[in-house]
Amino acid sequence: MNKYDVVVVGGGTAGCAAAYTAGMAGLKTLIIEKNIHLGGTITSGLVIPVMKSGNNQINTEFRNALIEECRKLGGQTTFQDNPAWFNPEITKIALDNLMKRAHVEIFFDTNILGIKIENNMIKRIKITKEILSAYNDEIEMETKKLSVSVGARYVIDATGNCVVGKICNCNFLEKDHEFQPVTLRFMMAGINLRKFSEWLKVYDKDRNVTVIQEIDGYIHLSTAYTWDKDKKWALEPIFKDAVKQGVLKRYDTNYFQIFTVPGMPDTVAFNCPRIIDYNNSLEVKSISKALLLARQNIYRYLQFCRKYFPGFENAYISNMADMLGVRVSRRIKGKYVYTIDDLRSGKKFSHPVVISDYPVDVHSNKKAESRLEKVKDYQLPIESLMSADIDNLFVAGRCLSADFLSQGALRVQGSCFSMGEGVAKYIASLLA
Repeated sequence: MNKYDVVVVGGGTAGCAAAYTAGMAGLKTLIIEKNIHLGGTITSGLVIPVMKSGNNQINTEFRNALIEECRKLGGQTTFQDNPAWFNPEITKIALDNLMKRAHVEIFFDTNILGIKIENNMIKRIKITKEILSAYNDEIEMETKKLSVSVGARYVIDATGNCVVGKICNCNFLEKDHEFQPVTLRFMMAGINLRKFSEWLKVYDKDRNVTVIQEIDGYIHLSTAYTWDKDKKWALEPIFKDAVKQGVLKRYDTNYFQIFTVPGMPDTVAFNCPRIIDYNNSLEVKSISKALLLARQNIYRYLQFCRKYFPGFENAYISNMADMLGVRVSRRIKGKYVYTIDDLRSGKKFSHPVVISDYPVDVHSNKKAESRLEKVKDYQLPIESLMSADIDNLFVAGRCLSADFLSQGALRVQGSCFSMGEGVAKYIASLLA
């Protein structure tokens, strides 16, 4: 059995930060990833940019390394004073490079079959794998599948849905009614961005909503519209007419947001459609219906943009995310359950892993009921990333030990980077 100091399950934002940090600290580290590339929400989910999370963040070495690596490869820009605008395809390559630099081993296209627990400690993780020659002492035949076991001194569950914690029968915090809508992001290419930007800057003069900037000869922009009435949206008459003309359904207008993409000068990424009918991201039936509905919405958006936006006449759908954007699912019960009162009060902790001022951002499936609550700096303690049930199991990412509202602030990618890095540094200190 091959034994690692750290096994990270899930190679998304939190998992990559954890693995890179552990590897750079000299720990023997493995990432187990179900997909064929790293990056999670950035690459598979097309969730770009990584939103800013304040000026006093900690555990940002991995984030900065990723920014620099993407910049060298031509897949990064700094826009709206945020250097974390990434090209999702280039990010896949950048993450491979970073893991190689940190001597992190990666098992792609790999799933967990089971976990061996002794005395409240994970001892072995059984995985599916075809390249087994290095581990032939552990080869077993189970339901005609080859499997191999890997040992771990510490395990970090960065799967989002807390898959390891679920297999280990850990206790969780989520409740039946605590959901947020999911989103299936996508991209359109073939756009004349200069033509669109010139029209947009005249049509919407609200620079809190629509931002346009030329950087190194390329147009970068963002704009948005929602059906909520918390502000006056310049694009509202266009969306209303599209519904009237049958180009869009009223359902499609609940949330609309677009961004340009570094290194893709004719492309726009969409932070939509937001699916409000099927919110349970842990049920296959619900997720399947959400995906079917989302792809129909995306096609309507294509017709809408071609008809109403100058510069989109020759636009086409160039990419749909390989995964739904899930805002909340399982939340493990940790050694400390972080609360909205902790966040709002800015409570201080002895071992913080996150410092952020990202707002409490809770999307609703009902009109005018989404929440965006501004807050001051808050801290998340390492104890909220420690399983209360398994002594060598940590979590990083949206499955942290937090109540529903505070998780709505902490789930974003910037904080996930910090969680992964902070957990790895803590483990390194235990093994020093």
